[in-house]
Amino acid sequence: MPAVPFTADDTARLQETLQEVVADGATPGGVVVCGTVDGQRQVLTAGVIASELGDAVPTDATVYDVASLTKVIATWPLVGQAAQAGLLDVDAPVRDALPVMSGEAPSGEATVRQLLAHIAGLRAATRLDHYRGADAPLHELLCREPLEEAPGRHRYINRGYILLGLALAHVHGRPLDVLAGELWQSMGLRSMVYGPVGRGPQVAPTEQRIPGAPRIWGAAHDDNAALMGGVAGHAGVFSTPRDLAVYARELLAAYAHGGSLGDWLRVSLVPQAEIEPGLGRGLSWILTAGGHVAYHHGFTGTSLYLAPDAGRYLVICTNALYHGPARTRIAPLRTLAMKTISATRRPEALNG
Repeated sequence: MPAVPFTADDTARLQETLQEVVADGATPGGVVVCGTVDGQRQVLTAGVIASELGDAVPTDATVYDVASLTKVIATWPLVGQAAQAGLLDVDAPVRDALPVMSGEAPSGEATVRQLLAHIAGLRAATRLDHYRGADAPLHELLCREPLEEAPGRHRYINRGYILLGLALAHVHGRPLDVLAGELWQSMGLRSMVYGPVGRGPQVAPTEQRIPGAPRIWGAAHDDNAALMGGVAGHAGVFSTPRDLAVYARELLAAYAHGGSLGDWLRVSLVPQAEIEPGLGRGLSWILTAGGHVAYHHGFTGTSLYLAPDAGRYLVICTNALYHGPARTRIAPLRTLAMKTISATRRPEALNG
């Protein structure tokens, strides 16, 4: 069946709203890419990359810190691969996929599925700086933490994905960034990498945390990822809008045509927990529109939306943290993106 195309009105509204959030000071600039599995692709841009770079405008080749999109572009597909290869069991405790620990490890009893779906009951706050100077390895420190509550209720928690990243490295016997790099290379994603990426005219800076000090630029904004050298299961990846769009199209094609990645995506779109009425959590992905739309946000001002049955995707890349909290500042753009991607009636339905 043909994909549902984005209309001229769709892209005009997205362009207008992107320009409005830039004009309102939400972000120096940004890029929106919307497209379909059968090849439609439109790139919308507004503003500048950052004042440090003068009048340089963002493009689909600008490199952004995608923050928590790391969860769905690195950890989630790698867990799927490892599960299909028999290297880990999604319904087994994560401690089974980590170096052997003796004694009690309450958080290590959480299953991979529970960690993916944010329902493991782990401690909500993640402060790896509290472990500075510890004698035990990080996986053991995390696993020995007590649970805050019984598993089952949805609470968005980064430490679960940190554990998953450590587990992936252990079962493969290779670093997480190497595993992710091989996956991305196989998809032709040459600009999707774990940081740091270095300062440069094509890299979007993020936050200036201390007045008068250099801005974070080319290094992971997330404190916990930074403490892990920029390589973690929850954050640390940099990408261009172009590569995020290619990745999204690869997922949609796999969903349509089958195969291991498509099977993993279908399994992952089964709701595991309710976040709030009308909003659920699958394996990594947030689910809405009756399960027809899956998406994830990044704290820095990025978003990735999929409508698998309609064969369409939408990517948002901004460095909204440049001016402060990204979530509230670019909310109008994300709201419109959700409304647009959710309009999933196929052409034949419109003519019926």
